[in-house]
Amino acid sequence: MITTIDREALKAGLDAGTLIAVDALPESYYAQQHLPGAVNLAAEDVEDQAGRLLPDKNAAIVTYCSNPACQNSTQVAGKLERLGYINVRKYAGGIQDWTEAGLPTQTGSA
Repeated sequence: MITTIDREALKAGLDAGTLIAVDALPESYYAQQHLPGAVNLAAEDVEDQAGRLLPDKNAAIVTYCSNPACQNSTQVAGKLERLGYINVRKYAGGIQDWTEAGLPTQTGSA
């Protein structure tokens, strides 16, 4: 079971630079809108890209996708844990919850 994080804790961690947000959606969605500073890592790319994008397996990582119904963030978090990442959480509300709270996003490719 993946541990979750709420919006307030995620925002505080991103603002403090103590969390790494991982957008688990395909690159086309990431380019349209993502959390500030998020890296893009879809489930099918975890094995090939995680070591390059997330070199520190002890880092505080939070995966997210579009909304609570989306399972991409759960899939990516699980794969990261299987690769030995020890501090992975999931933001279940996703980009929908973030934007509905009026919080800033970024656009563009990685």
